[in-house]
Amino acid sequence: MAEFSKGLAGIVAGQTSVAIIDEEGGGLQYRGYPLNQLTEKATFEDVAYLLLHGELPNAAELKAYRASLKAKRDLPSALKEALERIPASAHPMDVMRTGCSMLGCLEPEGADRDQGAIADRLVGCFGSMILYWHHVAVGGTKADVTVDSEDTLAGHFLHLLHGEAPLDEHRKALDISFILYAEHEFNASTFTARTITSTLSDFYSAVTGAIGALRGPLHGGANEAAMALIERFGTADEAEKGILESLKKKDKIMGFGHRVYKVRDPRSDIIKVWAEKLASGSDEGKRQFEVAERIEQVMRREKDLFPNLDFYSAIVYNRCGIPTPLFTPLFVMSRVTGWAAHIMEQRADNRIIRPTSEYAGPAVRDVPALDQR
Repeated sequence: MAEFSKGLAGIVAGQTSVAIIDEEGGGLQYRGYPLNQLTEKATFEDVAYLLLHGELPNAAELKAYRASLKAKRDLPSALKEALERIPASAHPMDVMRTGCSMLGCLEPEGADRDQGAIADRLVGCFGSMILYWHHVAVGGTKADVTVDSEDTLAGHFLHLLHGEAPLDEHRKALDISFILYAEHEFNASTFTARTITSTLSDFYSAVTGAIGALRGPLHGGANEAAMALIERFGTADEAEKGILESLKKKDKIMGFGHRVYKVRDPRSDIIKVWAEKLASGSDEGKRQFEVAERIEQVMRREKDLFPNLDFYSAIVYNRCGIPTPLFTPLFVMSRVTGWAAHIMEQRADNRIIRPTSEYAGPAVRDVPALDQR
C-alpha cells in the first residue's frame, strides 16, 4: 500500500518547468530566472510573457504584448450586466469566480479562441472585472474600464480604482507584488487548476476552480487576515502584548510560516522593503510598519516563525489605497499567469490526477433488516 501523507505533504505529484522552489539554492525561480533578479530588472508584463511563452520578451515583443493586454481590458456588455446584479455584500472573490465563469459562457474556448488567447484575455481583464463591480457596488457608477492612459496592469488597476493616475512608487510597488505573486509551483490553487485540467475540462473551469481554492484564508485570503491583524493594534507595544495573549490561547497568527519554506520566505524580504518605503510617508503608515515589525519579532522569538509574502503585502496594498476586501483579487490578477502556464503544461503531457486514499472507517458489516435498526 502507498504511504499515507496528510495534505499530500512531501508527495511529488508531477513535473513542471514553470517554477522551482529552492530554499537552499537561492529561493524561488521562474523558468530558471531568480525571483530577486526579475523584481529588479523586469516588469510584471515581462514575467507574464515569460510564464506563458517560456522566455522573456525582447523590447518589441514586450511592447506588442502590453498593447495586446491593453486591448483586452474591456468587458462584454452581458458580463457587465451580470456584475451589476451581484450584491454589494458579496465577497470580491465570489465576484471573480462568477465573472470568470460568465466570461467562459460568453467567450468559450474553441477553434477560434485557443488557450493562449484565453490566458491573455484573463490577464488583461481581471482587473476590469473586479473594479467594474466594485464601482457599481460601492458608488453606484458604471466605470469605463479601459483607461487608455495606462500601459501596465498595475497602473491600470490603480488608475481605475482611484479615478486618477497613481503615484509612480505606488505603481512600481504593485507591479513588484504582482511579480512576487505570479507563480509558486504546486500550491493549492495551482494543483486545483491542474486537477481540473487533467479531466480534459475547459480553460475557464480550471481557472474558476483555482479561484475557489485561493479564496480560503489558508491560501490567498491570508493577506486580508494579515491586514486585520495589523489594524488591531495602535502601537508596537500593544501588538507585542496582543500577540503573546493570542499565542497563549493557541490562536493562529495569519501571515506567518509556510508549508514549503522552513527558514524564510524570500518573497517577504522583497516586499518588506516596499512596505517600509510606502509606510514612511505618513504617521499612519509608520504605525502600521512598526506594529508589523514588532509582530514579526515576537513570532520569530516565540514560535521561530517568519512572515510570508502575504504579511507585508498587506501594508503595501493598504498604502496604495486599496480596500482590504480587494487584496485577494489582486492575487488572482497575478497568479492567473501561473495557473495558465500550468494548465498548458498539464495539457501537453496529460494524465488524469487521481490519488488513492487510506480508509479509516468501520470494518465490513452486514446491513440489518429495517426492524432491527
